[in-house]
Amino acid sequence: MSPAEPKEGHAIHCRLDELLAAQGMTLTQLSEEVGVSIVNLSVLKNDRARAIRFSTLTAICRALGCEVGELLVVSDQ
Repeated sequence: MSPAEPKEGHAIHCRLDELLAAQGMTLTQLSEEVGVSIVNLSVLKNDRARAIRFSTLTAICRALGCEVGELLVVSDQ
């Protein structure tokens, strides 16, 4: 385990559900717009992702009109 990794996994929470709801967009619509599979977006949405490409992150933020810090936040839980 690297020093930057918490003992029980990561503390990053993805707010994809909230941002989709605010935009009135479905996961399917986002998938089509950004070219990422629904399965991969679901992994991200459910906080099970271990990594994300900057190109994917850029595409999601552009599609949702948000900043990275609005999509990914550090959780205390």
